[in-house]
Amino acid sequence: MLSSQSSDVQKERVVILGSGWAGYAFARTLDPAKYERVIISPRSYFVFTPLLASTSVGTLEFRTIIEPIRRLPGKIGFYQGWADDIDFDHKTIRIEANAAEEAASKTVVPAPATPPSDPGVADPKAMTAQGESAKKGDLIHIPYDKLVIACGAYSQTFSIEGVREHAHFLRDIGDARRIRLRILSLFEQCSYPQGSDHLTDADKRQLLHFAIVGGGPTGIEFAAELHDLIREDLAPLYPHLMPLVSITVFDVAQKVLPMFDQALAKYAMDTFARQNIQVKTEHHLERLRLVDGELGRRHGALRIKIKEHGDEEVGAGMVVWSTGLMANPLIAKLAAKQLASPGPNPPADASAARSLLRDPRTGGIMTDAHLRARTSTIQPANEASPHPKARGILEDVYVIGDCAVMENEPSLPKTAQVASQQAAHLARRLNAGGAGAVAGKAFRYRNWGTLTYLGGWKAIHQSEVDALRGWVAWVVWRGAYLTKSMSVRNKILVPIYWMISWLFGRGISRF
Repeated sequence: MLSSQSSDVQKERVVILGSGWAGYAFARTLDPAKYERVIISPRSYFVFTPLLASTSVGTLEFRTIIEPIRRLPGKIGFYQGWADDIDFDHKTIRIEANAAEEAASKTVVPAPATPPSDPGVADPKAMTAQGESAKKGDLIHIPYDKLVIACGAYSQTFSIEGVREHAHFLRDIGDARRIRLRILSLFEQCSYPQGSDHLTDADKRQLLHFAIVGGGPTGIEFAAELHDLIREDLAPLYPHLMPLVSITVFDVAQKVLPMFDQALAKYAMDTFARQNIQVKTEHHLERLRLVDGELGRRHGALRIKIKEHGDEEVGAGMVVWSTGLMANPLIAKLAAKQLASPGPNPPADASAARSLLRDPRTGGIMTDAHLRARTSTIQPANEASPHPKARGILEDVYVIGDCAVMENEPSLPKTAQVASQQAAHLARRLNAGGAGAVAGKAFRYRNWGTLTYLGGWKAIHQSEVDALRGWVAWVVWRGAYLTKSMSVRNKILVPIYWMISWLFGRGISRF
């Protein structure tokens, strides 16, 4: 027993901020025999996000796409909470705990923009769903030997009025559950006899209009999954409501699915047209608000103001928002810190103050080709510096996933595929021999292709070597997501629930 404890003490402690694709995949690959692994995250599980839309409509159950952090193979340390601040000079992280039952039960959504220079950047712990200030949790301090920042990003709202308060996001299990409950609630509300709840057909038509803002894979796949739910499961139960149901995808770009070539994107749009899903490109949403009167207060009906429609507003019962990502507010806080130590590769003027180097376009932390955090010198006000932009690295600090921007590949997409590849590369290099091994081989991204489900057992797939569409692409889509599921447990559960949904229908109970 004593020798085991002594062995643990000798291991370097690697602290990982985040339990998403980057953080979880890194912790899963890092050798527990060589390192003490500690994860810090506000949630105690990993979410397999490609199948999140399936859980929001009942095709899969929520537990089939989550992986508990504490069940990672080998000894794993975990603290549930937000990283509130990091002292890089003393290698200490300050954590705001959120494991208390009352904190865990609160619905958290992005708060108002902060700081002003970063419009749309929001702190999800600052506000509850009702707009009230969340109670601050206990603060604890955790030391580290090596730090991996993988805290991800949040949904970008562009500071549009009403989006934070009234739109549904699709980033976590809680989001999927709220969407599922809202869909079923709208159909139940509209199923009452005419006049019993003062809902006219026009009111029901508005409540049964489902608007998706964002024409990327997340928005398109949710629209497809929603269409399948309505056509295959709700239509037989609410046949009188089907003429009133509509689904619309809004996007600001000239075409949806920009990562696919024109032929595949057109196939997707033709498929949606046959399914009566409207796609409206070059539409700019300006405001989202509750409808005045009882329809808004009692039923949650919404009005969408679109620039191209002038003063005319579009009614909807639910708006799902999937328009891209914004930087985690922790990144801005860390980038504003002045670092005292010069680091292992200091600039020529080693006495100059340094700070983390931040990408001006995305707000992420810049890294070198080995995923090490980059720093730059700070030029004092009214003082000439011979090296105003000299760069170095921050010792023992690595950045991966959506919050990282590589200086040699700045345009890498913010996808699970990139995050998991970065995580696996960094973990393997550390397993091979620590910081020296990390610097030995640069990260190179390998594009394995892009998949998007279109509904009705159809999908599209594009890679560097081929392009698939229709049922064959759907088989590839399901096969790829099944094989990429992290645990053996979920590799078994996912096909079982696919079969249950096919044989008996999706779950439509509200609970």
